[in-house]
Amino acid sequence: MKLTKLAVALSATVLLAACGGNTTPTDTESPAAPETSASQSAPADPTTPAAAPTSDAIVFAAASLNAVFPEIADAKYSFDGSSGLVDQMMGGAPADVFASADQKNMDKAVAEGLIDGDPVMFATNYLVVVTPADNPAGITGFDASLDGKKLVICAADVPCGAATLKAAEANNLTLTPVSEEAKVTDVLGKVTSGEADAGLVYATDATGAGDAVQVFDVPGAKEDPNTYWIAKVKDAPNGAAADAVIAAITGADGQAALAGYGFGPAQ
Repeated sequence: MKLTKLAVALSATVLLAACGGNTTPTDTESPAAPETSASQSAPADPTTPAAAPTSDAIVFAAASLNAVFPEIADAKYSFDGSSGLVDQMMGGAPADVFASADQKNMDKAVAEGLIDGDPVMFATNYLVVVTPADNPAGITGFDASLDGKKLVICAADVPCGAATLKAAEANNLTLTPVSEEAKVTDVLGKVTSGEADAGLVYATDATGAGDAVQVFDVPGAKEDPNTYWIAKVKDAPNGAAADAVIAAITGADGQAALAGYGFGPAQ
């Protein structure tokens, strides 16, 4: 009877060992990596914004779009003055998408044979005057208080510069800037750093600066805003990705993001 019980116990031990398997990998075997799949991932947190669609597209975009575009579509961005971007493309710089802060530079790109298809208007923007938060020069608006002050504007060939000259003419002002910048973000930077007493920037740039600036309206600017245009570049290296970025910018989510940054709707 004792031998029988011992045999049964030994049999059970062998059976359990066989079922449990060897938990230590041998020299010739490695433990299998755990499988992963979308269905196994943790459920999304509804309070977390969806990630921007990934893209290999090379996007040349106006400097005033530098904050909002990366939130709409993940791409390889080059932000600069619109006129400078056209010059770069004319010089052979590779790009898939061009987004201009005015129609003039988009028209130039079309005339130079750089654009594939018809450009699409996707947003509007308008000029404002900004000063440092404490406004040490006592600027009162787009008026004679700018005379003799350290005023910074965009260069005339840049959309914000062309709009500035147009606004000055409409308001019978003669501006005497101490500096003309190649992109609107440089104008804003000189104001927020205190290097300039005032600057002409887009309303969206002023919004982004928050409490770092005081803001004054430019009479008539809201009624005659800059229009923003986007298009696929001819012979784009990443054509499908370019189409996806343009669809994201002009789609409902992209338009909502632009509105959140203060851009107006396409007219």
